[in-house]
Amino acid sequence: MTSTRIQSYDEQTGVTERTDEDERTEETQREDEQVCPECGGNVTADEEHGETVCAECGLVVEEDNVDRGPEWRAFDASEKDEKSRVGAPTTKMMHDKGLSTNIGWQDKDAYGRSLGSRQRQKMQRLRKWNERFRTRDSKERNLKQALGEIDRMGSALGLPEEVRETASVIYRRALDEDLLPGRSIEGVATAAVYAAARQTGTPRSIDEVANVSRIDEMEFKRTYRYIVRELSLQIQPADPEDYVARFASELGISDESERRARELLRNAKRQGIHSGKSPVGLAAAAVYAGPLLTNEKVTQAEVSDVAQVSEVTIRNRYHELLEASESGAVPA
Repeated sequence: MTSTRIQSYDEQTGVTERTDEDERTEETQREDEQVCPECGGNVTADEEHGETVCAECGLVVEEDNVDRGPEWRAFDASEKDEKSRVGAPTTKMMHDKGLSTNIGWQDKDAYGRSLGSRQRQKMQRLRKWNERFRTRDSKERNLKQALGEIDRMGSALGLPEEVRETASVIYRRALDEDLLPGRSIEGVATAAVYAAARQTGTPRSIDEVANVSRIDEMEFKRTYRYIVRELSLQIQPADPEDYVARFASELGISDESERRARELLRNAKRQGIHSGKSPVGLAAAAVYAGPLLTNEKVTQAEVSDVAQVSEVTIRNRYHELLEASESGAVPA
């Protein structure tokens, strides 16, 4: 690397002094040189001791490096989180990924005292303009509305944050690939929530999702098929066992009854009884049959209300499960 050295001559001392530009040039040269000056080996940074050391011969090339880490120590994960001074992590659940600033709705100052009327009006104007600047184009407004809808439906369905985050990613992909023209924001958001629940192993039935959605069921199904096909989403068929724990919890049945329900479903799957049938209906029938096999009292009406399937479906699947258990010998 060639560089022009600029020097100044001190007339009183007769010493040639280096200028700041010369020192910066040499520093750049040292940063570019990642080899040992003695043996030509690789140079590594030892952050613990603040040194730059040759990995081959052990020569300390530089010492007293600036430590750019925190000045505090943490001995476990919780202590590290408490001392960390960074902001909230980025999230796909907000249209700006959580990087912008929000003005709180509480009309109070830093000491918790209420603001005066003029200050409240000022803060209201600031909130309004802040919202306008956060959503400056139609795409951001679209995304903000859709992500709010996804969060609302996720909360109504009791979905964890992981599922909502996945649904947000699916919607962003649909928006980036221009799949929204001709379809409603609510329809694509509903399809994203249902697909995310299936992908993450916390499925909800079509009826459950349709009940909390703002669109009709036919539009929801049509949009879901379109999104899955265009985005090439890998979604496995729902497993009836995935519904058992939630249904059992809502019905308050014992662990033994839940275990028998799972055994009934596993036996039915081994014999191929589940093929072509609704996993929700099979799970509901198993949750109804399990308590009966352990002398617990559960009515078809109670299971129907929890699983949102008809009593006729529960009876039909119930008889099929019992026939499969008689031929396959469900373990006691």
